[in-house]
Amino acid sequence: MSAPIRVMIEDQEERHLSPFAMRSAQSEGRTTPEEPDPVRTCFQRDRDRILHSKPFRRLKHKTQVFIEPVGDHYRTRLTHSLEVAQIARTVGRALRLNEDLIEAIALGHDVGHTPFGHAGESALDEAIQEFRAHHPEVECPDQFRHFEQSLRVVDVLERLNLTHEVRAGIGGHSKGRKDFSTHDGEPTSTLEAAVVRISDRIAYLNHDLDDAVRSGIISQVPREVLQLGPSHGKRIGTMVEDVVRQSLDQPAIRMSSELMELLNWLKEWLFEEVYLKYPVYWPDIDKAKNVVRELFAHYLWPGTLPDGFSGAQGAIDYVAGMTDRFAMANFAEIKLPRGFREDAVTRYR
Repeated sequence: MSAPIRVMIEDQEERHLSPFAMRSAQSEGRTTPEEPDPVRTCFQRDRDRILHSKPFRRLKHKTQVFIEPVGDHYRTRLTHSLEVAQIARTVGRALRLNEDLIEAIALGHDVGHTPFGHAGESALDEAIQEFRAHHPEVECPDQFRHFEQSLRVVDVLERLNLTHEVRAGIGGHSKGRKDFSTHDGEPTSTLEAAVVRISDRIAYLNHDLDDAVRSGIISQVPREVLQLGPSHGKRIGTMVEDVVRQSLDQPAIRMSSELMELLNWLKEWLFEEVYLKYPVYWPDIDKAKNVVRELFAHYLWPGTLPDGFSGAQGAIDYVAGMTDRFAMANFAEIKLPRGFREDAVTRYR
C-alpha cells in the first residue's frame, strides 16, 4: 500500500523547510488524540477547522475599529484576520517556515473577540470586574481578554481539539498598547507564532490608519509614515521586506531598529489621534459599550441564557460571541417596547 499523501507532504516539509521551522510531523499533538488525516497535515486540518467554524464566520459582522461605518470598505474582524494571514504567510514563505501553522494561528487569533471591537472588550471587562466586586461569592473569571476567550472558543465552546502549537500561537498573539521589542520575535512557542504576532501589528497599524483617513477622523497619513511608501500596499511591502531581511537564517523574527522605532511611534500616534479620540467624536462608542454591559447584566439572571450556557461564564461566552447586529437585536428585544423595537430587530437580523 502506498504511503498516505500526508506523509509525502511531511517529507517535503522535512526536506525544504528551514531548520528553525515547525514540522507537522513533530507536533506535540492534540489534547484528545485522533487518527491522522490521510491527505492533510495536522496544521492543515486545524486551519480548516477554524475556517469552517461558526465563530470565524461571525467575524464578518464584528467591528474592527469603526462601529457600523457608512461604506463597504472598512475593515471588520474577518478582513483583519485575512490580512494578518496574508502578511504572515508572505513572511513565512520567504523564511521557509510552516505556512499552514502560520495560517491556522492567524485565522484563529481573534475568534474570541466581542461585538464592537475593543470598545466591547473593555466594556465586558469592566462589567465583569464590577460584578465580581458586588458578588465575590459567585464563581466568575477575574477579567476578559479576547485572546484568552479565543482559546476558550476553540477549546471549550467549539471543541475543535486543535494542536498544541496552534493553541499556543492563538493564546500568545496579543500586545495591547505595549511597545514592540526584540523579545516579541523570540519563539516562545514556535517561530511561526512569532511571525503572526508581528504580522498582526503590521496589519492593524496599516489598515487602521487607512480606515482612519477614510473616516475623516484624520486628514492624511503622517509624513513620518510616508517614508515607507506612498500607498497602503507599498508601506506594508516595505515592512514585510524589512522583517524578512532581518530574519533570514535566524532563530527569531527580527526587524531593523529603525522599523521597530517607527512601528512603536505609529502605534502611539494612532492611540492618541484615533483610538482615544474616536469615542469623543463619535459618542455612539459609549452607547455600544452600554449595550454590552446591559446584555451581560441581563444574562446573569437565571433562565435568560439559551441552552448550553449557564452562570456568569455562560453570560460572558454568549455576549462575547455575538456579532454587532445580533447584540443590537437582542438589546432591542430586551429593552425596547414592542412597538419601538420592530424596526430595530428587522434591521439587525
